[in-house]
Amino acid sequence: MNVLIISSSPRREGNSDLLCNEFMRGAQEAGHTVKKIFLKDKNINYCTGCSVCVNTKRCVQKDDMDEILDEMKLADAIVLASPIYFYTICGQLKTMIDRCCAGYTELTDKDFYLLLSGKN
Repeated sequence: MNVLIISSSPRREGNSDLLCNEFMRGAQEAGHTVKKIFLKDKNINYCTGCSVCVNTKRCVQKDDMDEILDEMKLADAIVLASPIYFYTICGQLKTMIDRCCAGYTELTDKDFYLLLSGKN
């Protein structure tokens, strides 16, 4: 099984990123192929709502989102990890999710996992 982990923590080795590392370790020990993307290292612009992707299945913006969507399409399981800020996922992950419009119809028959970390 191909597993893609997307860590949206703005802090490398932050709590949600540590959860990613543990998930990765367990998946690798179970014999799965794992790739981890650290959103902090990627350039992802905001969705402009232009709707060009509705027909073309590709975004007109040229940034790292094409690469991420391609990896998501190849994966059998996708893990999304985020710290909780103001009772919701962080902005980095929300921006990435918004940009999935261009390929979300191809993200079917996949297992999705959500790793969240919060502080009281």
